[in-house]
Formats: sequence, C-alpha cells, structure tokens
Amino acid sequence: EVRLVESGGGLVQAGGSLRLSCAASGFTSDDYAIVWFRQAPGKDIEGVSCIVSSDGSTYYADSVKGRFTISSDNAKNAVYPKMNSLEPEDTAVYYCALDLTQEEGWDEEGGMDYWGKGTLVTVSS
Repeated sequence: EVRLVESGGGLVQAGGSLRLSCAASGFTSDDYAIVWFRQAPGKDIEGVSCIVSSDGSTYYADSVKGRFTISSDNAKNAVYPKMNSLEPEDTAVYYCALDLTQEEGWDEEGGMDYWGKGTLVTVSS
C-alpha cells in the first residue's frame, strides 16, 4: 500500500520559516516526482513545488520562488520543503502527492497517483 505522510505544519509568524516533510512508502519506482500542493480556505488547490527523484530537478510556483526550497533524501523516499519568509497568504493545508508517470505538468493535480492527508500551515500577521 502506497502511503504519503506529511508532517511539520504549525503556526508561525509572518517572516518566519517552517520545514515540512513528506515520507513516502509502499512503492518501488526510482523515477518519480513528489509534488507539494496547497489549498487555502476558499481557494483552488495550487501546485507549490516539485522534485524529481531521477535527476533532482525542482520546480516552483511563481508565488514561492526565492522563498521556498525543496530537497529530498531518496534513500528514505522523503522530501523536505523549506519555507522561508512566510506570509499570511501562505496559510493553507499543504499536501504532498506522488506522480509515478510524470506524463502531465508538474503542478497538474489530475496527474498525481497518490496523495497524503495534508498538514496545516498557519501564518499569522
């Protein structure tokens, strides 16, 4: 059974930092992408960042470029987005998703094969 478990969410003041984690298990592919999405209250889900296991390629939404970085530990199938200079607009539930086929755009939620349950990030002003 494929499982994705997010952790690291919480309450932080504007300007602060958080590091999330996504632990993936139950699959054997060595060529996959882990994508982070977020959904703010009343808004559509948004692709935030992505890392590809095979070559370490990373992708970021324009809204987080320069503030968020994503890294991975392939031996653990774990991904760690580091979020700096957080803004109240970053408040959302953050989900990690597993893309085993990488046939669609990195931020296409319909292209994901498995999802975690999410972790809440709240940024206070």
